[in-house]
Amino acid sequence: IPVIAVEVIDEHTVTLQFANPAPAWFGVFSTGFGGQVLPKHLLEGSMGSDARSAEFNLNPVGTGPYKVAEFRPGDVILFEVNETYREEDKPYFNQVEFKGGGDAVSAARAAVQTGETDWAWNLQVESTVLTQMEEDGDTGVVLYSDGTSAEQIYVQFADPRQEIDGARSEPSTQHPILSDIRVRQAFAMAADRDTIAEQFYGDGGIPTPNTLNAPPAFVSPNTTYEFNLEKAGALLDEAGWVLDGDVRKKDGDELSILYQTSINPVRQKTQEVVKQSWEQLGAKVELKSIDAGVYFSSDAGNPDTASHFYADFEMFTNGPTVPYPVLDYMASFKSDDPDSDLAQQANEWSGTNYGRWVSEEYNEFWTQALVELDPDVQVELFYGMNDTIVNDVAVIPLVFRKAVIAHSNRLRGFDSQGNSPWTPDVRNIADWYFEE
Repeated sequence: IPVIAVEVIDEHTVTLQFANPAPAWFGVFSTGFGGQVLPKHLLEGSMGSDARSAEFNLNPVGTGPYKVAEFRPGDVILFEVNETYREEDKPYFNQVEFKGGGDAVSAARAAVQTGETDWAWNLQVESTVLTQMEEDGDTGVVLYSDGTSAEQIYVQFADPRQEIDGARSEPSTQHPILSDIRVRQAFAMAADRDTIAEQFYGDGGIPTPNTLNAPPAFVSPNTTYEFNLEKAGALLDEAGWVLDGDVRKKDGDELSILYQTSINPVRQKTQEVVKQSWEQLGAKVELKSIDAGVYFSSDAGNPDTASHFYADFEMFTNGPTVPYPVLDYMASFKSDDPDSDLAQQANEWSGTNYGRWVSEEYNEFWTQALVELDPDVQVELFYGMNDTIVNDVAVIPLVFRKAVIAHSNRLRGFDSQGNSPWTPDVRNIADWYFEE
């Protein structure tokens, strides 16, 4: 959304003028992909290709209760009190440490059982394990709240095996197997969402056919899912993939695929459930698990990142961060600017369309949603975007996840009940304190 004019009203007020109607104006300044108002004096020397290496990325400046004291990417970030914070006698803590890496089970145990940490976020841990932790320990509690994201399998539309100038999965190539929608439909129909949700998520998630699951007004009622290996097999037969022993073949080539995700017990068990069904279907399935610190990094030199997507399928959780998600989550499926949108070597894999999926129909929905002010039409546009993704099997949604966190019993001020899925859990960290 282009800003064409900025008028300074006074020391604390500015007026922004947009080039077009902008129903997602707040997304421009959100915590999502839209962007933020940033300090010119700290960034004007790091424009264009230099922006990625700007010192500001490791030592940002903000107006919150804490400021960065030390940041070690992939490991830890230390915060100290912002002495110019706007509220007197806040915050309570002299220092806050956020620790990254590790695994969700250990993070949950550290908050619920051992007391090594006071707050743990994004706990993708089996519900039975979390329940047992609470029963065995008296240090902390697990909380569930409304979520916005789905655990889903992304489908590769480029060729992850063909190398071009040292890179694979380049948008100029076409996937030799998954370019056929009947094959994609078969793999989707052979994913047992109900079993995955029931066995691994419990109260933390429900099976879903949709990639867009929040806000409720934009959740499409038009989609369904079905687990049916017989129908899936018929689709593969129709596509020319004929069962030869245990594995299907076409023109002498095996139906062989690589399915990757990050290292996490729930994800590895989900992989095993999916693999079992896909192998029953006649596919040869190789599983790959990558350290989360690598998988979710933006390291352009590491071929194992999710954005490189050097596999046929990859799985992770994604969803909107703002309630009008045209600029953040839904923008990750557009392809109207392929050089920028599609992850590839030329843009250092910074494109957010990891699957290299191209749909003119989707682009039309997305472009209209950028400027549409009629709420009823907006609903239809988001239905259209979701349905295009699902019906073309650009992703295979599995489970609509709830937000799961844990915190120590001594932590007070954490507003779990009033927490909105559209604001960070730490939004009121200035009010957090320990019960002495």
